[in-house]
Amino acid sequence: MASGMAMLDGTVVNVALPTIGKELEASVAGLQWILDGYLLSLASLILIAGSLGDRYGRRKVYVLGIVWFGVASLLCGIAPTTELLVVARILQGIGGALLTPGSLAILQSSFDRADRARAIGAWSGLGGIAAAIGPLVGGLLVQAWSWRLAFLINLPIAVVCVWMARKYVPESRDEQMRGHPDIISSVLGAVGLAGLTAALVEAPVRGPDPIVLIAAVLGVAGLTAFVVLQLKSRDPLVPPDMFRDRTFTLSNALTFVVYTALGGVMMLLVLQLQVSLGYSPTAAGIAGLPITIIMLLTSSLSGRIAQKIGPRLQLVVGPLGIAAGTLLMMRIEPGASYLTEVLPAVVVFGLGLTTVVAPVTATVLAAAEDRHAGVASGVNNAIARTGSLLAVAVLPAVAGLNGEAYADPVALTSAWQTSLMICAVLAAVGGLLALGVRNDVLSGPPEPEHESPAPGECMHCGVEGPPTHIRSSRSPQASVD
Repeated sequence: MASGMAMLDGTVVNVALPTIGKELEASVAGLQWILDGYLLSLASLILIAGSLGDRYGRRKVYVLGIVWFGVASLLCGIAPTTELLVVARILQGIGGALLTPGSLAILQSSFDRADRARAIGAWSGLGGIAAAIGPLVGGLLVQAWSWRLAFLINLPIAVVCVWMARKYVPESRDEQMRGHPDIISSVLGAVGLAGLTAALVEAPVRGPDPIVLIAAVLGVAGLTAFVVLQLKSRDPLVPPDMFRDRTFTLSNALTFVVYTALGGVMMLLVLQLQVSLGYSPTAAGIAGLPITIIMLLTSSLSGRIAQKIGPRLQLVVGPLGIAAGTLLMMRIEPGASYLTEVLPAVVVFGLGLTTVVAPVTATVLAAAEDRHAGVASGVNNAIARTGSLLAVAVLPAVAGLNGEAYADPVALTSAWQTSLMICAVLAAVGGLLALGVRNDVLSGPPEPEHESPAPGECMHCGVEGPPTHIRSSRSPQASVD
């Protein structure tokens, strides 16, 4: 529920953008910042959040993130101006960063290896449903009262999540982790992403003025310093050794290009349906409902298949399916029929999405040692959010969409089709990257047989407490491919 709430808020705002833009008199850059403010803080801080969970307790940080997210959602719901809404969205992203890696790391540390792929498949499926159902929920809430309800609805959900987490979720941490968290690295990463994002969003409006140039320089310098510090630090925020594993690196690269494509498509689809095809907010949300249904019915199955036959085939086929669905969406233009143009495209897109989401998540975690579950989850989530962040920042400018052009059906349709071509190419690149992934990564070495555990020590479903130890999923020699 909690991680789904964070994912849902990454997309629920999309369908409300035209209404928010009209009420707050926002430009394209303002709408970009409403989306990117959330994604920026989420992507910037998710690494340190994963490390904090491993160090101080995954459930503790998880619950803190839920509370923070709920309070920030309240601020979003009452924001009177575009600027204050952007600030509240940045705060909301901090809460999302605290809770998102914790949910996945809790699964990784609490479930027996034989059950993890199914558990992660269910988590990925429900998270994907939350992201996909966002436009529908947003449309209903916008038409029921106001776009503000899309944020205020998080308050009761957060209360329920805190109660459930404290009652049912076991605490776990990495007992080998010592010292203090690497705050400097986190700040450098945040400054780097913030600088590049600001430069990319503002450049089409301001041109090469001093503010844009300074932001770009700060961005490049921050990210460069972050990488150098990770290579030299004795206790890095992101252990460089993790990237020596080819499967870990390629899976994260696949995540980046696929989620960049996904972020671009999801941002522009609801705008195209409302502005160019005249859909209401609710109708625009319902149009994407097949994606939700496909994710609901097949995500857990996708995880089980990957566990059985290996993930490589799905990691190749899934992104290619997303690319095919994206190309089919080029037919969604003024006058297009839902049954013959919109529905086939979203069905193919959804099938590609459900094929790749659970296997790539399971592959990333399996390629890292179990004690790095929080960091590995944080890396993968940060890369996914950064992909979406760049899609929102770059695609409108590349496609020629600026100022208030998003309200013009002709200009929007042209930008929409250009963006789809770019997104299709990115998704297809993800399929090619998957060819280098080891197909046995989810099997790992056989674990020793053991007697049935006593109550409270079970590592399968229904865990009543944290595991007595976290077993490494791979031998030390296997960590370097």
